[in-house]
Amino acid sequence: MKSASLQKKLLPRHISLMAMGGAIGTGIFKGSAETVSIAGPGVIFTYVFAGLLLLVVMGAIAEMAIVYPNTNMKGFVRKAFGKRASFVIGWMYCFMWLAVCVIEIVVAGSFLQYWLPSIPLWELSLGCAALVIGINMMNVKNYGEFEFWFAGIKITMIIVFIILGACILFGLIPSNQSNYLQNFTEHGGFFPKGWTSIFSALLIVMFSYGGSELIGLTVTEVKDADRILPKVIKSFIWRIILFYTLPILVICGLIPWDKISDHASPFVQVLSMTGLQGSAHLMNFILITAVLSAANSGIYGCTRMLHSLAVEGEAPKSFSYVTNKGVPLYSLMLSAVVLIGGSMIAYVAQDQVFMLLMAVPGFVVSLVWISICLAQLKLRKTYPMNPSFKLWGFPYITAITVLILSFISVIFVFNVQNRVSIITSLVVLAVLVAISILKFKNSEDQDTKIQEENVV
Repeated sequence: MKSASLQKKLLPRHISLMAMGGAIGTGIFKGSAETVSIAGPGVIFTYVFAGLLLLVVMGAIAEMAIVYPNTNMKGFVRKAFGKRASFVIGWMYCFMWLAVCVIEIVVAGSFLQYWLPSIPLWELSLGCAALVIGINMMNVKNYGEFEFWFAGIKITMIIVFIILGACILFGLIPSNQSNYLQNFTEHGGFFPKGWTSIFSALLIVMFSYGGSELIGLTVTEVKDADRILPKVIKSFIWRIILFYTLPILVICGLIPWDKISDHASPFVQVLSMTGLQGSAHLMNFILITAVLSAANSGIYGCTRMLHSLAVEGEAPKSFSYVTNKGVPLYSLMLSAVVLIGGSMIAYVAQDQVFMLLMAVPGFVVSLVWISICLAQLKLRKTYPMNPSFKLWGFPYITAITVLILSFISVIFVFNVQNRVSIITSLVVLAVLVAISILKFKNSEDQDTKIQEENVV
């Protein structure tokens, strides 16, 4: 059976919304309650700090994408450090996205139970998985269009939420309380647990922002990537920061940080204060759309990474097969099997799903971001051309970002609360490193050849 190839049919608005779709999901709509409980209102600095790190990573991706067209972020790692490194990072990235997608579909199922309480969680999660897989069976242009509107709904909701919340804060919409701004200074102040607490919330924030680097996988399916990517990234990063920090400010202004419930989304709590009829149902619909959009982006990222691994001989060749619609079929089938398995986990241990999987994305995202920055540090001096876009402050900004991300990774490893997730991630990492050593015994010669080609 002859394989087709990936199609260059994604438009700028598609890739921008796809990356935002991956980054705006459970992490903000549900995880914001946890980040606020860790650091109070001062957690907005955590989001800004992580956003600045993300800005450097995205800038590195854009720069390398211009120099090496039709090469995704795993390809950058391979050019810099050889097949062993790209093998490990590529498979860790797939592992991360599959864990995220399982989280998202289980969360979507739990939200659906608000309307369908008599249906078991695993059945609703299984239905969500089937929907996401069906969307990913479309050709890439239709997929991009679907995700554009999918992600657009939740982004519109966040904008409406910010506007309504600001109106309550400043008295334009009447409520039972006045002088909401005191919530920022009372209950222990802006940093109720000390300023160092903003670093304690980094794990969840990194999980929240993870997915933004999806732009580094879309380059093989984007028209005029060298011209489009720098523009998309420059506008994208500020949107991400604003879509996280402004809602957090609204939430902490309207509800004392220590009164935010862990059992319901802070967004639902704030909307209920507006007195709008049906606000709970509206918010539930938005939450379901949000997490399904994140799962949708995650499956895209996983299947494209598996395809890239197979093309480079780092995964079974069958994963490189692409249908006439531009869909990596067998990569999608593997993802479907994992999602079905994730639904079954909800059947036997629904209360433990989040605890077991939540820390995985934050840790792996930090590794992926580090590898992207290190690849740029290594490749910049051997670029075959002078890119039209260059990351500012090189090499100092990139090097500082690597050091900070490495420090964050160490914090993740020694955090007792994340022990199960981190041990799982480290075991997977160790297995992949061992496989890479056995699989690429002659990689030293191959890597030397690749680096010589880069110099030429």
